Amino acid sequence: MRGRLGGVTREAGFTIEPEPIDSLEAQGALSSYVAELEERFPDGFDTSRAAPPAKTNFVPPAGVFLLVRSGGAVLGCGALRTDSDGAGEIRRMWISPALRGRGAGRALLAELEAHARRYRCDRIRLDTAAELHEARALYASAGYAEVQAYNDNAYAAHWFEKRLV
Repeated sequence: MRGRLGGVTREAGFTIEPEPIDSLEAQGALSSYVAELEERFPDGFDTSRAAPPAKTNFVPPAGVFLLVRSGGAVLGCGALRTDSDGAGEIRRMWISPALRGRGAGRALLAELEAHARRYRCDRIRLDTAAELHEARALYASAGYAEVQAYNDNAYAAHWFEKRLV
């Protein structure tokens, strides 16, 4: 069951809602995201090499930061920033292994796309690392096509874009 209530997207077993990126819960989610990448990448993960945007990029109307919660726990996050050329970019999308396989990643991606439409973006793009096979599969199944590199993220091996209607 999916529904929206007061800016909160409710799915079966979890919610997705905006959160200030510098809140304790948001910082905790980002720390979990970084810790997982640190484990999964052969040479670890250094956020300064991942084309880091400014935190102000994720404050409306420039963008948004979303948290995924289930049972009171923060189990995912994702961010959207907008560019002056009409594009939105998804950053720091992560779902905890405890919530994977329950549709949270797809729901978070759809919610980020909905925010991009609200901000009048005509397309949305993102990048991902070679090691994140499940992320690439999600993006492809959601209509994203691979494109040429559009940033200098040292960890990115795949860049995607989707036109928004």
